[in-house]
Amino acid sequence: MQTWPVQDAKSRFSEFLQASLTVGPQLVTRRGIEAAVLVSAAQWRQLQANSQPSLKQMLLDSAGQDDLALPQRGSAKRRPPVIF
Repeated sequence: MQTWPVQDAKSRFSEFLQASLTVGPQLVTRRGIEAAVLVSAAQWRQLQANSQPSLKQMLLDSAGQDDLALPQRGSAKRRPPVIF
């Protein structure tokens, strides 16, 4: 991954964009501190798809089924009815 100071990225944006499309992700720094990364749209979509489980995966995953604590039936306190 190539590193670009923000001034260079701004002044040579076409080259910066082309490098992200052909070489891969490009890192932008501001005052020597990492600030952002430019990636191609295809790589971004792939990262988004891989970072979130699908609904099917969530439903089939048994890891979270026992995490929900439900009170026993009939043990909840009820308010008395309002008499008009």
